[in-house]
Amino acid sequence: MKFKAKQIAEILEGEIVGNPEAEVSKLSKIEEGETGSLTFLSNPKYNSYLYTTEASIAIVNKSFEPEKEISTTLIKVEDAYKAFSKLLEFYNEVKNNKEGRENPHSIADSAKIGAKEYIGAYSYIGENVSIGENVKIYPNSYIGDNVTIGDNCTLFSGVKVYSETQIGNNCKIHSGCVIGSDGFGFVPDENGEYKAVPQIGNVIIEDNVDIGSNSTIDRATLGSTIIRKGVKLDNQIQIAHNVEIGKHTVIASQTGVAGSTKIGEYCMIGGQVGIVGHITIGNKVRIQAQSGIGKSLKDGDVVQGTPAFNYSDYNKSYVHFKNLPNIATTIHKIEKELNTRQNKNE
Repeated sequence: MKFKAKQIAEILEGEIVGNPEAEVSKLSKIEEGETGSLTFLSNPKYNSYLYTTEASIAIVNKSFEPEKEISTTLIKVEDAYKAFSKLLEFYNEVKNNKEGRENPHSIADSAKIGAKEYIGAYSYIGENVSIGENVKIYPNSYIGDNVTIGDNCTLFSGVKVYSETQIGNNCKIHSGCVIGSDGFGFVPDENGEYKAVPQIGNVIIEDNVDIGSNSTIDRATLGSTIIRKGVKLDNQIQIAHNVEIGKHTVIASQTGVAGSTKIGEYCMIGGQVGIVGHITIGNKVRIQAQSGIGKSLKDGDVVQGTPAFNYSDYNKSYVHFKNLPNIATTIHKIEKELNTRQNKNE
């Protein structure tokens, strides 16, 4: 896809300085710009690159005034970073604007699919599935029986959605995700052998949820595992059965949440965090990366460590932890001096 400077300026409501016919077909960082690429400059630390970049078009702040000659065409906007982000969204919409049904595919006769759909090759859609408008299902995806998917959703290649799952509007689920697989429920028999407990609940994903690649969300044993509206999950996250995550909470990669734990609204959870089951985490809680959460947390708590405790106390404690070798040496020295004195007194 190719775009001219005048087209981009119209989208961004920007002012062109240079050639309005300058044309681009790709994006680049300003220090790696080449002919035919579009870049942006928002951080003054990178100003020098604007004089050497070979990018054909650069988006800059209106306040930017060049100190010497520039060969690239400029598009001046109020906020270059926000404008470039807006352009990326537009570019993604155009790039991913697929429609139609590729062959081969399998769609049950009882399935209902809205207008402007895209069904990629080797996709399977089961019985009584209901899919809204402008939904894109990329190749090699599986949609089980009785699944509902709202409008404007995208399921990338290889997504597996088990039966009974409910997905809201404007959701994005990246490649390799498994939604609605059995929760980890086993009980030992009289011989100590583990038998699976049937997992007959489902998963509910509300509107505007993003789920990163290779993440898994288990179905509930009874009831529902619930991901509330606006939640953002990174790659490789495990959400166990009957977990509930409050609206607009964000969780970074490789975090695991054990069964029946309730996480509040507007929380921020770092990468590689482990959260035990059957606890409650309040609203607006912040959990630093690699922390282990073994008990419930109150609204607004900020914690770090394993087991996790107050973030400020953790930092103070860590100063002493780093100094443990010196502290140990000092203690040994004091002990030696005390022993020497004691021996002299004897």
